Amino acid sequence: MNQIERIQYYEKILDEAKFAIRKLDEALENYLNLQEEIKELGDYYDSPLWMKDYRDDEEGKLPYDLKRGVLSEDGVYNVLADHGRLQDFIAKNVSAEYNEKDGVSDKDIGES
Repeated sequence: MNQIERIQYYEKILDEAKFAIRKLDEALENYLNLQEEIKELGDYYDSPLWMKDYRDDEEGKLPYDLKRGVLSEDGVYNVLADHGRLQDFIAKNVSAEYNEKDGVSDKDIGES
């Protein structure tokens, strides 16, 4: 690769990285701001109130034009499962990445 190609190659990486980092930063901020509401959604999904709302919907007691994705068993379950998977991913990968950079091993963390 000649000098011009090299500069163009790394410029493309820089542009893509800046874009990805900006989008991830925005998404993480949004996601972190929703933690309490996601917990609240899980509590609702596990409550008798959700079951009552679900049954009332099944019996046609709710308005026809009411948005009711929250009453879809799969919809809420999948969001909560994705939330748990993402939390695990962040805990495993982000802390491991920072610990490697700081020279801290998982063994050191367990001994604290």
